[in-house]
Order: sequence, then C-alpha cells, then structure tokens
Amino acid sequence: MVRAGQSSEKAALIYQHSDLERQQEVASGLDNLVRSARSKGRQKPSEEPSGADLVRDA
Repeated sequence: MVRAGQSSEKAALIYQHSDLERQQEVASGLDNLVRSARSKGRQKPSEEPSGADLVRDA
C-alpha cells in the first residue's frame, strides 16, 4: 500500500494507485512548510529564559 492510515482495505486499494508525481508534490510541500517553520524559529531568539535556565533559577 502506498500510504498507511486509511480507514479500510478498500480505501487503501483506491489510493494505492496514486501517481509518483503527486506524491512528490505532497512531499515537496511538506518540506517547504518544515523549512519555513525552522527558519522562523531561528530568526528571533527569545530574551526570556527557557528550559534548563528556568529550572536553575527556580
């Protein structure tokens, strides 16, 4: 089966025939979303303490 998580075997068989080009489009879109989110996370470091810094100061 091409993708997991369908609700039934019949649904899985229907989607089994999806073409490679569409799968690449989906993967590319997800890659773009992840890269965008990662770059936004790096752009503005917080001045507030977080993680271990919060525990040490407690």
